[in-house]
Amino acid sequence: MAPFSSKPKTSASPANPNIGYGVYTITYADRSAREFYRIGLSANTTGISVYVLGLEDKTYLARTYGASIGRASITGYCIKFTRLSVIDTDVLLAAIRHGMTSNHSA
Repeated sequence: MAPFSSKPKTSASPANPNIGYGVYTITYADRSAREFYRIGLSANTTGISVYVLGLEDKTYLARTYGASIGRASITGYCIKFTRLSVIDTDVLLAAIRHGMTSNHSA
């Protein structure tokens, strides 16, 4: 599957570049929808964010991986950390693998 990217087709660099893999259909409140990535990566001045989209239970990431991942901030769909050396990469990989599965029940 081809990766999604936020990089514009112009020569300007985006302020918060990100790239993602997999396909997730986002449905908005107005019932419009668009395809987006299922797993995303974004780097910024404060660190790295890994997005796991499509989870029905917004507490799943924090409940399942929060105690064992290391120094990371976890929200309903985002795992944010300053550098790889402060987290357990095996735990991060488990969260990413879960995000790529088709069944997201907790």
